[in-house]
Amino acid sequence: MVLRKLHCILWHFYLISEFFLISAVIRIFTRDEKLRRKRLVKNNNRISKHFIRAFKIKLKISNPEKLELLKNEAYLAVSNHTTYLDIILLSALENFVFITSVEMKHNPFLGKITRNGGCLYTNRKKYISLPAEIEKFASAIHQGFKVLLFPEGTSTNGITVQPFRKSLFQVAVNAKCSILPLCIKYSSIDGKKIDKKNRDLIFWYGDMPFLTHYLKLIGHSIEAQIDILNAIPYQEGKTRQELADEVYQQILASYLEKESSVDKQTSS
Repeated sequence: MVLRKLHCILWHFYLISEFFLISAVIRIFTRDEKLRRKRLVKNNNRISKHFIRAFKIKLKISNPEKLELLKNEAYLAVSNHTTYLDIILLSALENFVFITSVEMKHNPFLGKITRNGGCLYTNRKKYISLPAEIEKFASAIHQGFKVLLFPEGTSTNGITVQPFRKSLFQVAVNAKCSILPLCIKYSSIDGKKIDKKNRDLIFWYGDMPFLTHYLKLIGHSIEAQIDILNAIPYQEGKTRQELADEVYQQILASYLEKESSVDKQTSS
């Protein structure tokens, strides 16, 4: 057990080192900002597929055809959020550009990951900067990027989907783009159903120290599922409030389902 844990830790260390090395090369040799972000996001996609295996995650994807329909389209993706594993799963699913907080940007370790991952930043405490942020995020979509938002504002304990912050749904209005709702669910760890006793081993929220949580999670096997829900096409006159409510209802209904039909399965 100890040797297996050590092996997993070394595997993770190797992948993290590779991520930073490739990202550094991209940042040094790619001056064009759009091309740099495109390459960084592609690197996220590649390395995240390896991390799924390193984390021993068995991942199921439902309704993959709905993702395929938007393959050549830039849009705003929206997902629930319970843990940093969400980033890995979603990065492996598609070349997403994540919107995250400036607080995350200034974190010594996680900040480096977000900067090397081509993330966009929002200051949730400084509302005066919101219009400029919305324009920046909408501009990224106009440039052809698929931008992903976690509207709960922070990761949660997984009991339910928290009410959405609606302000950043204006990005889809300004960009005149579709919205793709996504729902992430974790069903088991080491073959045992997720419940109150073991959920904190996966879910990362509140004041949980990142490194401690990360090291505890390494070596366990996990079953997870991403439900790709019904895309909401751009409709003239539809407000961010209406969009947020429609997306929330889709994600909440999916999250509370006891069973979901699975059309495609990808396993580690």
